[in-house]
Amino acid sequence: MPFPTLVHFKETKTMKRGAVIVVVTIIWSLVIKGGRGFTSQDYRDALEKSILFFEGQRSGRLPPDQRLSWRGHSALSDGSSYHVDLVGGYYDAGDNVKFGLPMAFTVTMLAWSVIEFGESMGGQVENARAAIRWGSDYLLKASTSTPDSLYVQVGDPNMEHRCWERPEDMDTPRTVFKISTQNPGSDVAAETAAALAASSIVFKHSDPSYSSKLLTASIQVFDFADRHRGSYSSSLGSAVCPFYCSYSGYQDELLWGAAWVYRASNNNSYSKYIGSNGQLMGANDDDYSFSWDDKRPATKVLLSKDVLETNTAEFQLYKAHADNYICSFIPGSSSFQNQYTPGGLLYKAGESNLQYVTSSTFLLLAYAKYLGDRSITCGTSTVTASQIVAQARKQVDYILGRNPMKMSYMVGFGDRYPQHLHHRASSVPSIHSHPLPIDCNSGFQYLYSNSPNPNLLVGAIVGGPDNSDRFNDDRSNYQQSEPATYINAPFVGVLAFFSHNNLSDVINLP
Repeated sequence: MPFPTLVHFKETKTMKRGAVIVVVTIIWSLVIKGGRGFTSQDYRDALEKSILFFEGQRSGRLPPDQRLSWRGHSALSDGSSYHVDLVGGYYDAGDNVKFGLPMAFTVTMLAWSVIEFGESMGGQVENARAAIRWGSDYLLKASTSTPDSLYVQVGDPNMEHRCWERPEDMDTPRTVFKISTQNPGSDVAAETAAALAASSIVFKHSDPSYSSKLLTASIQVFDFADRHRGSYSSSLGSAVCPFYCSYSGYQDELLWGAAWVYRASNNNSYSKYIGSNGQLMGANDDDYSFSWDDKRPATKVLLSKDVLETNTAEFQLYKAHADNYICSFIPGSSSFQNQYTPGGLLYKAGESNLQYVTSSTFLLLAYAKYLGDRSITCGTSTVTASQIVAQARKQVDYILGRNPMKMSYMVGFGDRYPQHLHHRASSVPSIHSHPLPIDCNSGFQYLYSNSPNPNLLVGAIVGGPDNSDRFNDDRSNYQQSEPATYINAPFVGVLAFFSHNNLSDVINLP
């Protein structure tokens, strides 16, 4: 379980749109199809795999169209001893616990990926929607089963981490944890509200009834999070800490949740909420790390959309700080703040560093889309959308194999990728090839085996290399070899962006 750390397209007034498109197309050709990079087809292949990964993380009864066929049904009684149906959802990483905070963040980022870049996904958009629905169905059940409460976790991580067994064989306690008025958890509740609200946007046209249900639930959950303020880390203690402690507090999630409910509902009361509470919830913070724990930079980018696309002055403060965030990634600018490895990878943390790379790269591309033909000022430098896109692409290509190790950090993509994932289901023989149960202790022989994982978790992105670009393909080295849903989720949108052939359409030039 990774621990978080604190972590131009310039158009003059006399130019015609056609001229801009020509310029953009040339830039796109140089950026994407030049000899130094991957092709659009490569990115489409990686996009398909990045979505397929989520099928390997499914909990519950698998559907007939399940494509990762080595998985089986699991945790079919979750919540039953508490008289609530909590079957479904996702296992977060390489274990078999369903942690509510990273799961909700995963759903939010999958939904944002479709909202911003769904039109670039082609035939994969339906698979992306299915991945979102698998998570949003679960979050609906977790948030509407009992009034003034939210189920936020299934499984005792302390007990579960003492075993190495596939989810189909689980015999560790499926303890259920919830937050309530007496034991609040504004962070996980507000993130759940964000996930439900973002998902409601995704299904607004394809399934209006479902969308309406999601939006109603998101409003109720956000109200609960706001009325009963507190951190779920304080309420649930060792059940969530140190695994997914809310290190950044809950204020960032309240602002993030309000921004998503506002975008989904277009209800001005949430705009007013953001205006009234922003100063207390991080609106003035220049924070440079976006993760399942800290939503401050993402909220600023999200709210900047209104400023950039509709000339709304209301969220100008957020746009100013979003500029600062984007500038921090641009080497050579006077606002440069980030660290890169010698091979050019953004480096934030020693454990699961790629989660910060994929989430940051998504924000860079979303902001480039919002900017269109505008530019931003980074100290004494002017930075354009094309420069932002180029910086993002370096990170994407590094992950996919253009790095000192010449290794793809996405399983199943390219000729060389990690073989020894820190992942129970992938490393233990499938229930289809080994029908007899493999108990808690017997599974450790597979953890310590030198053999490659028998089940290919296609599309999984692992934690990644260290700050010297070194990667140890070792199952015991969870810091580098463990995949997670929240690493993949933002990368779905990123790959959709680069899989598109016409950059001018993606960036929405006027």
